[in-house]
Amino acid sequence: MTRIQSIKATEVIVPAKPGSLNSDEVIDKDSAFAKKFLTGERWTEFANQPKWIIELTLANGLTGIGETYRSASGELLHQAMQELVGQDVLKLNWRRLPVTDQRIYEAFESAVLDVVGKLLNVPVSQLLGGAYRDRIDCFGWTGRRTPEEAAQKAYEAMQKGHKAFKFKCSDEDPVRLWTEAIRDKCGDGIKILLDPNQRWTDVETTLRLMDGVDKTIMLGLEDPILHADVAGFKYLRETLGMPMYRHISLPYTQDIRDMIAFVRADAVDGYNFNGSAYNSVLLAEIAHLEGKACWRGSEVDLGVSETMGLHIAAASINCTIPSDLFGELVRTDDLLVEPIRFENGAALVPTGAGLGIELDYTALDTYKTNQFLRSSL
Repeated sequence: MTRIQSIKATEVIVPAKPGSLNSDEVIDKDSAFAKKFLTGERWTEFANQPKWIIELTLANGLTGIGETYRSASGELLHQAMQELVGQDVLKLNWRRLPVTDQRIYEAFESAVLDVVGKLLNVPVSQLLGGAYRDRIDCFGWTGRRTPEEAAQKAYEAMQKGHKAFKFKCSDEDPVRLWTEAIRDKCGDGIKILLDPNQRWTDVETTLRLMDGVDKTIMLGLEDPILHADVAGFKYLRETLGMPMYRHISLPYTQDIRDMIAFVRADAVDGYNFNGSAYNSVLLAEIAHLEGKACWRGSEVDLGVSETMGLHIAAASINCTIPSDLFGELVRTDDLLVEPIRFENGAALVPTGAGLGIELDYTALDTYKTNQFLRSSL
């Protein structure tokens, strides 16, 4: 009765809300950056890239759900479905499912743990070892902005109770003017994290762009320079006198071992982790042993993936920095019957069995494309 009877995958495209990304005056021109992050021709097109929603059904009728990252391979998805159909979910190694591609792995992990949680009547966080917290502080978030709109977005987040706000940025952005405008509008009510996604490239550029930035408003910098420059991260940490953070994103084919060089060098103050649940919890444990905090990363996802992220964050001992779980700020729908609940800038971790959420089939029907995959016994 616990054997996987069938798996269905439905491709969806859920666009961004108008005005939720860059200011109209700010145009992303870096096609190489967009290609690297699988977003289309421009970074702002990421929400138009397809995702797949997974429904995994057991012989007893219970169903678990999952969500791929954007631009996942349908061919690899179907191969994984065929590999898993017929297997007993209670006999699988949940830490090492027979799925190789990281863009789709978490969808199957989510679906398996969701249905196992329903079988055992426990939340997914319990399957990951147990929850340390029942709510997860989250960033406010937006793309590249004019100084005036940057301040307005930070102010709106502060009014909703967020303690920190995250901006994407490039080396073309006047971040000093951003922080001045935010200070004028928000006072000391919110902290700012700047995330160039390595687009500042090197130490010299970073020092130039950060010249004159109000450090008292800064939560820190995430990935300003190329990941390979571990010494550069350490130098910036010491020279700028503000926290530095490293993003380790396993779905972008980064390796869990990438963290080792940063631990040895004591190069950063904390980490942004996203990837499969058990690997993310392991990364958090390593950071905890180093004496560093972390947060849960994302790709500005839909509700299924973000709920899975909440369970991962809850089960990560040191996940105390605000997390990147803010899809409701950007996407036109989350595909959930009941959306993730936020109180004072924190997302509440569902307490029901499995993920503790329900897929909204009306919304799924609205945003589906004409692509479907199915495997069954």
